Amino acid sequence: MNKLNWMLLGLVLTVSLADCAGSRSYESTGEYIDDTILTTKVKTSILGDSSLKVMQIDVETFKGVVQLSGFVDSSNAVTRAVELARTVRGVKSVNNSLIVK
Repeated sequence: MNKLNWMLLGLVLTVSLADCAGSRSYESTGEYIDDTILTTKVKTSILGDSSLKVMQIDVETFKGVVQLSGFVDSSNAVTRAVELARTVRGVKSVNNSLIVK
């Protein structure tokens, strides 16, 4: 390969790697995958609790911070859902937006 081809290859690799980097408002590819796994673990934990109705609770994760939202039947359900989310390994914090209906 000549110098020009090597430079072009280097430029392509640099741009490709830069696209994978995260920032304050964007996740890197690795962070996105980690957050998807955390969301799944939190949903599984909530699903495994017979006192909670998983379909009422929406779970989203961004950079390890779990957001719970939706409508639940009691304040006990709110407390339990937050408690379960906090116990999942890798969760940095839980934002609770659950509403008792």
